[in-house]
Amino acid sequence: MNQSRSTHVVVIMGVAGTGKTTIGPLLADRLGVPYAEGDDFHPEVNIAKMSAGTPLTDEDRRPWLDAIGRWAHGRAGLGGVVSCSALKRSYRDRLRASAPGVVFVHLTGDRKLIEDRMAHRKGHFMPTALLDSQFATLQPLQSDEAGVAVDVSGSPEEITERAVTALHGLEL
Repeated sequence: MNQSRSTHVVVIMGVAGTGKTTIGPLLADRLGVPYAEGDDFHPEVNIAKMSAGTPLTDEDRRPWLDAIGRWAHGRAGLGGVVSCSALKRSYRDRLRASAPGVVFVHLTGDRKLIEDRMAHRKGHFMPTALLDSQFATLQPLQSDEAGVAVDVSGSPEEITERAVTALHGLEL
């Protein structure tokens, strides 16, 4: 059941395990726009570091953020949803530098719930051990950033519905 097509590019952000890869495609479907998996923009060297349990540095993240920014820029005025942890304000600023109209949906939740979900997912390169570094790095959306925070408790459909409602409430 698609809503009217959105022309905004939405970045689904949050720490690992909040459901970006699950909610992103559902939200894109609801908004009638394409979805891009942020992890697909990582260079192989980044995936190898994370798989080994080594947190990425800001320098490691630059080419990844720039690639996501280029995708978002290409979707400007057309709409799209892309997942990207975007944990720091500087990362979001870098994305906005490439694609000024991006809107963020910050998936938030209780650390225990997120850790439990991470422990039960299969085939993902991000080990649960990196969750502490993710929470330590996280800088939530600030009042001058276009975006909304959405709680990740409940089913994927409930979370997606909260995101759609919150996005419709934004004055863009």
